[in-house]
Amino acid sequence: MLDPRASAKFYDALPKQFKDNFLLTRALTHRSYLNENRSVLEDNERLEFLGDSILGYVVAEWLYNQFPEKNEGVLTKLRSALVHTQQLADFARKINLGSVMLLGHGEDQAGGRERNAILCDAFEALIAAIYLNTDLTTVKDFIYPFLEDQIHIILANHSEEDVKSQLQEWAQAQGFPSPVYLLTGEFGPDHEKVFSVKVLINDKEIAEGLGGSKQLAEKSAAAAAIRKIGIKEA
Repeated sequence: MLDPRASAKFYDALPKQFKDNFLLTRALTHRSYLNENRSVLEDNERLEFLGDSILGYVVAEWLYNQFPEKNEGVLTKLRSALVHTQQLADFARKINLGSVMLLGHGEDQAGGRERNAILCDAFEALIAAIYLNTDLTTVKDFIYPFLEDQIHIILANHSEEDVKSQLQEWAQAQGFPSPVYLLTGEFGPDHEKVFSVKVLINDKEIAEGLGGSKQLAEKSAAAAAIRKIGIKEA
């Protein structure tokens, strides 16, 4: 049973100008719901496609104006840090988007309302729905507070940095071969797998990391190695 207070938080977060319930419903409809409810015509995947592009533009423009002193490479890293799946899923959680999603029974029972991929896609679809019913200015007004809150955390933690590249540069500077990442295990249900990866430098195990994908686990291991070795951030 959904928490009506959580749902209220979501609706309160929407722009006041956004009044198209048809678009909103489509943005919140996961394909699993469509499979079980043949009367529904479309899920949120087309809106997600549009929202991804809109979000990329809005974030890029915001960063361009906020950080006139930073070069293209740094801006690209910052944009990636702001629009990757985990981050967008966290934005969705801030407005309790999961509480109002239309999911198939199986997906709902399997914890779909907390799955990063589903929340990320729905957030992008919501951006597209807001844009189609209002305008780009309204989208910016909706998105900017998320960016303003998060950018300080990203900069403080250097989470825009490619930790794997940083670790590789350090290893090569020491005369070592490139770090080697080994998958050591995976656990959890299929819809929410967790992978374990260890990183070796010069045949010596340095650190281990966990993540929802092999790539994220490798990044986690690299970040742990950087902390353990004491590599200074650039």
